[in-house]
Amino acid sequence: MRLSGRDISCVRGGREIFSGLDFEAASGEALAVAGPNGSGKTSLLRLIAGLLTPSGGSIDLVGGETELTLPEQSHYLGHRDAIKPALSVLENLWFWRDFLGGEAFDPVEILKLVGLDHAAGLPAAYLSAGQRRRLSIARLLAVRRPVWLLDEPTNALDAAGQALFATLMGDHLSRGGLIVAATHTPLGLAARELRIGGAS
Repeated sequence: MRLSGRDISCVRGGREIFSGLDFEAASGEALAVAGPNGSGKTSLLRLIAGLLTPSGGSIDLVGGETELTLPEQSHYLGHRDAIKPALSVLENLWFWRDFLGGEAFDPVEILKLVGLDHAAGLPAAYLSAGQRRRLSIARLLAVRRPVWLLDEPTNALDAAGQALFATLMGDHLSRGGLIVAATHTPLGLAARELRIGGAS
């Protein structure tokens, strides 16, 4: 499986964010997108996720499920944790598992993996910022998708949470997945770097 972008341009609000951008990542690889604030790291992830449309160029996934689009084979973990505060931790994970469909796994076991099994019945509104991030990470594991698009994924995680997430990312890559991550900090695993210039 290979994810690639060729000559990509992005315009938002009438302003060109970047142009002529090329990238490539294959199964088992992580690509770290680096650059100053405002350079387009988040925009690139949103283009790959199908949440924005490029103003030029193309983004392709070769070797994935031919009947599914790239967004249908991707998990997007953004700055904000997509959590319903009135639902319990476990109910949030059940919701996402049912909503996303595909090959699903036991939410109770997933919560154990991310260290939230003790809080399964707690309303998500009571979670700390680090616990909310762990719940968002659990969503990546509840339904298997080969492409992980991660925007500053270690935000709010303590050292133990960062080490745990590095292990989970390594496991994903070892199963043939790929990762594209916008980050200001090291991911904790080997990654090629794509640097985007632009305004700071």
